[in-house]
Amino acid sequence: MKTADLAKLRKEMEKTLEPKRYEHTLSVAYTAANLAAVHGVDIEKALVAGMLHDCAKCLSYKKQMSLCAKNHIVLSETEAQEDSPLLHAKAGGALAKQEYGITDEDILNAIYYHTTGRPQMSPLEQVIYIADYIEPGRKRMKRTAAIEDQYIQNLAAARKLAYQDLNEALCRILQDTLTHLTQKGGKIDPMTRETYEYYRKL
Repeated sequence: MKTADLAKLRKEMEKTLEPKRYEHTLSVAYTAANLAAVHGVDIEKALVAGMLHDCAKCLSYKKQMSLCAKNHIVLSETEAQEDSPLLHAKAGGALAKQEYGITDEDILNAIYYHTTGRPQMSPLEQVIYIADYIEPGRKRMKRTAAIEDQYIQNLAAARKLAYQDLNEALCRILQDTLTHLTQKGGKIDPMTRETYEYYRKL
């Protein structure tokens, strides 16, 4: 994708996403580009995947489900729930292909799996998953002071690891995500747990 096309894509995201979501999107794209540069991953692909990773986030549940159905995307029980924070990833991959003409399978997979991860992720998939978690503007729900302090420490460690070893950073983030979901009683997608077990064994 040419620089001009990236600029067009950025304008499209600014037009279709809510302001805070757009800011997050830019931050993920640029964080992904930095990680890609460090780890020898295609920087252009990282920018495109980062720019589009949340492209379906602001669509209604009905539209997201329709995108997945039309593109024959299989959803887990957790992803298919109406209040699922995961569904937009699969819908986003479909939208990236259908609306924005993305045909590169690695870019599409990076979008598809940026919420759950999967075993044997490509370096680009890892970069997008990690960038989504560590980008500078990333915020989390309010916590008690003790939990917030622990979160800040974990995030700092994940950011440091991200520029040293993608596998280790991914494992750390997955572990923290599972711990967080367990503590708040959130639903855990089986793929996330499977991904963690895969990278933990590495």
